[in-house]
Formats: sequence, C-alpha cells, structure tokens
Amino acid sequence: MKLTEKQQEILNGAQGETMAKVMKTLVMYGEAFGAENMVPVTSKYNHLVTSFGLGVISPVYDLMDQLIEAGAVSGQKFSADPRPLDDNVPANFLQKLIFKKFMYNKQDFYEGQLQKLGLMDKDAFTCACYMEEVGNKPEKGEVLSWAESSAVVYANSVLGARCNRNSGIMELMGSIVGYVPNFGLLTDEGRKASWIVKVETTKKPEAQLLGSAIGMKVMEDVPYIVGMDKWLGTELDDAACTYLKDFGAATASNGAVGLYHMENLTPEAKEQGTSLILENAKTYVIDDAELERVKNNYPVIWKDPNAKPKLCFMGCPHMSLQQLKDWTDKVEAGLKAAGNSKVVIPTVFTAAPGVLKEFEKTEYAARLKATGVITSYICPLMYMNNPLCSKMPVITSSNKLRTYTTARYYTDDEILLQITKGGR
Repeated sequence: MKLTEKQQEILNGAQGETMAKVMKTLVMYGEAFGAENMVPVTSKYNHLVTSFGLGVISPVYDLMDQLIEAGAVSGQKFSADPRPLDDNVPANFLQKLIFKKFMYNKQDFYEGQLQKLGLMDKDAFTCACYMEEVGNKPEKGEVLSWAESSAVVYANSVLGARCNRNSGIMELMGSIVGYVPNFGLLTDEGRKASWIVKVETTKKPEAQLLGSAIGMKVMEDVPYIVGMDKWLGTELDDAACTYLKDFGAATASNGAVGLYHMENLTPEAKEQGTSLILENAKTYVIDDAELERVKNNYPVIWKDPNAKPKLCFMGCPHMSLQQLKDWTDKVEAGLKAAGNSKVVIPTVFTAAPGVLKEFEKTEYAARLKATGVITSYICPLMYMNNPLCSKMPVITSSNKLRTYTTARYYTDDEILLQITKGGR
C-alpha cells in the first residue's frame, strides 16, 4: 500500500505507539482487500456498531482503555447503535436477571468509555443515526468509516456517501486516525452494478420482503433496481426514504448488500443512469409469485409453530417519526375494526431517543399509549439474544430481526391484524 508522508509518519510512531498500532491495523485491513492507498475520512460524524456492554467482550474494554489512556480518541464525535436494555420492554424476573447480571452487566461502564472516546450525546444510540432528529446525516460524496450494515447501505444508496461494510472497532480506528483503506464501495468501479433487478409486481411490494429477496439473490453485489419509481415516485421524500430505510436493511442482513441503485430515485442512479451497470450484468425478475415464494421459504424455528405470539417488535431498524404517526393511525383503526380497545399482543415500537422525544411532543404519543403499544429506544436484536427471550414466540415485520433471531416474520398488514384482533 502506498502511504502519504503523513500516513507513513503515523505508522512509524510520530504520534505515539498506540496511534501507530491503529494505523498498522488499518493498513493490514486494506492490504487484505487489495487497497492501494488510504483516503481521508471526510464526514463530520462517525457511527459505531458496538453499543452493548456484554460482559464477555472484555478485550474490547481493554482496547478502549488503551486508546483513551493514549489520547487516541476519535477525531470525530460519533453516534452508536441502540442500547440493549430498557425496563419498559416486557421481561420476566429471570429474563431481567440474565440481562443485567450475565449479559449486559458492563453497559454503564462501556457507555462511560464511549463518552470519553467522543460520543455525540449521552442518548446518541440508534441504528438509524441518519434521522434528522439524531443529527448524523452524511453529505453526498463524503467518505465514512461506519460498520452498522443498515446505516452503511442507507448512507451509500440513499445519501450517496461512500463507505465500506467495515467491522466493529475497525470503524472506530478509521475515525481515530482519520483515514480508511481505499477499496470496494469507496471506488467508482466498486459502485457499479453487476445485477439488474426488474420489479414487476402488481402492487407496491413490502419493503422488507423485497429487500430480503434481492439480498438473498445478489448477496454482496451491487444491484441496479428498475420498476420501483411506479410505487415510490422519483423524489427522495420522507415516504420514499422511510421505505428505503427498511428495504436496505433487509438487503444488508438477508444478503450482504452495501449499496444499491434505484432507477430514477437514488442520487447516483438519477445522475448516471444505466452507465452504472456493468457489462454482462445478471438479471433477476421479481413478481408477485417470486415474493410469495421467498416469504413461504422462511424457516419457522419456534418450538411450537402454532404458538400464540407473546411479543411483537416493530422497528429494526428504528422507526421514523412519520412511521410512528402512521402506525398510531393504523393501530387505532385496527382496534376499532376488531372491537378492542388495546392491542391483544404486547407490542413494542422502537425508535431513536431523539425521534421518541419529538414524538412525545405530538398528540399521537398519548393516542398510541392508549392503545397499549410501548415505545422504546431498545435494540430488538439485543433483547432477543437473551436465551430465555429467544425461546418466546416473537413476531416482527423486520427481516433483519427475523434473520438474526428466532423472531417470525409477517408483513405489516399481517402484524396489524395480529396485534389488534389476534389470530393469523
């Protein structure tokens, strides 16, 4: 790898032994992926994926202490993924005991470390850091050092920033030293599409289901998606961005997509059009039957496939302010149609602390609370990592949560029917 004079000086120890180790780690990382040089991180803020104080990851805490003691703190303020605990989320005595004594028993300590390293705000914990209410929204063309898969794919695709799917801790190192290896999605060639995905459905496809189908088909490749302007329009308004948030998260978790282009909608697709498509690109056609096939092939890993759901999670990734408002209307209408006053399954809507704060200022907050729905800043995935929680029959409309846990996927309409009326 060719380093600039300044980068070489850091590697040689001009800024201390710890900073030299950070640079060496990044150089080795880049060389593993064939990077020829390093490029500056240009975004105002960073985002960390490791937000949970698991007792078993003591090497992480040791590393953080070394960085703090050496003054090798992040050159950027940063947000972090959601907190793993919230007392408002239903859990029995044994589940809470495991959470606080055996799983996330280092949470307070770790959050203290994050604050010393440069956390934006004590409540800057969300997987959807690009929300306006959070304040970590990169600009087009900015180079990032992020790892959270749903945030990376959103930043690359919807915002037109540039970021590889880095690993946890590696993203912090890029922020500390101010450089990242130049390969993959940071390069023009790496952002070209090797798949053409033609969406030919007769109705607007479910975001999480469409993303799942594409992710499982193209895996880590870049898809160029046509046919969605019929359903989303050609402007990145709030509705389109919300759809792409959930869609992208599914492509990233059900596959390993770090970037997609959507014809006539996402910034690079609007600017460069089909010139983004590589020669000999493969084609994948998605119609109603294909989406139904994908959905029907999801494994059901509940001990009793016919069990009555005991919990519902919505918001993985975290919900937007408009989603919270829209779902308030939906839940109220569903309950009225079913002749019920409160949801019949304990239901948790998750969103960023900043989004929840703004939601509380609206009249929707009291209305949603009256339906029995709980709002929380928690990470549903971290909740489901509890072995006692993983045994529960949990439902969700998140394909990310379905992929990583025992939660069972249903479409939004199916979820609404279950939580307001019951049955399937």
